[in-house]
Amino acid sequence: MKTTLEIPDPLYRQLKVTAAQQGKTVRSFVNDALVEKLRAPALSPNSRPAWTRAVGGLNHLHAETRRIEKTILTEFSKIDSADWK
Repeated sequence: MKTTLEIPDPLYRQLKVTAAQQGKTVRSFVNDALVEKLRAPALSPNSRPAWTRAVGGLNHLHAETRRIEKTILTEFSKIDSADWK
């Protein structure tokens, strides 16, 4: 099937160079890229990208970060501005 796509010029130039570096035509490169993209599992709204799963052990730090920020704000609010003059 033939179709028409609008590809921004800078992206097309990058596409053309990358295809040439791989010894492919633009057509075969685009077809391969589409096949690869369609084979990849789609992310559901509740799933996370792979990089977040790699650092998922840090999730507990969100609450700790908020606790530390609250402590800092509390302590800095006790500073008398006259002490800084």
